[in-house]
Amino acid sequence: MHNPCEHPMLSAIVDDLATRGWSQQTLFLPDGLSRELALECRRRYAEGELNPAGVGRGAAQEVREAIRGDQIQWIDPGESEACDHYLGAMDSLRQAINQGLFLGLEDFECHFALYPPGAFYRRHLDRFRDDDRRTVSAVFYLNEGWQPDDGGQLRMFLDGDVEHDVQPIAGSLVVFLSGAIPHEVLPAGRERLSLTGWFRRRGNDPF
Repeated sequence: MHNPCEHPMLSAIVDDLATRGWSQQTLFLPDGLSRELALECRRRYAEGELNPAGVGRGAAQEVREAIRGDQIQWIDPGESEACDHYLGAMDSLRQAINQGLFLGLEDFECHFALYPPGAFYRRHLDRFRDDDRRTVSAVFYLNEGWQPDDGGQLRMFLDGDVEHDVQPIAGSLVVFLSGAIPHEVLPAGRERLSLTGWFRRRGNDPF
C-alpha cells in the first residue's frame, strides 16, 4: 500500500508543522488542475452560487463586510472532476499529517473563496471558541499571473510579532495550525480566488 508520507512535499509539510506550526509550498498541484479549479470557481460565481461569507457560527453567524468581504461556496465530493482531484490530494495530506503528528484528523471541509477587488478579511483565528475541531488550515491559491502590487496577501502573525506574507499565486499551498496562528487577508486590486479548508478532529461539540 502506498504511504502518503513518502511524497516529498507531504513530508516537508508535516516537518514544517512539527517545527514551526506552518508550511508554504509552491506548485503543490499541476498548473492544469489549478486552472480548472479557477474556472470552476468563476463559473459558480457567475451563476450566483457563491454567497457573502459570514462571521461567527450557527445562529450567531452574520455577514459583516467591515470584517470580511469574500464570497464562498462549500464543495462536496462528486460535484466536479477537478474538485474531486483536489479533495483526493487533501485526503493524502490528512493521512500524512496523522501518520507524522498523530493529530487524529478525521475529515476535511473546504470552500471556494472569491474576494472581489478591494475585499479583505481582518485579523482572526480559524478555530471557534466553542468548537475545537478545526485543527489544521489549508489554503490553495488559484490566481495566475499574480503580482506583488496586486495585494491580497495572506499575512500570518508568527511568534515574536513576526509578520509573514504569502502571495496568493496559483498552485501555492499554505498550511498552518488553526488555533495557533492569527492571520488576515489584505485588500487586493483584482479578483482573488482560493480554496480554503480545514482538517478537523473529533471535538467537544456534539453537533
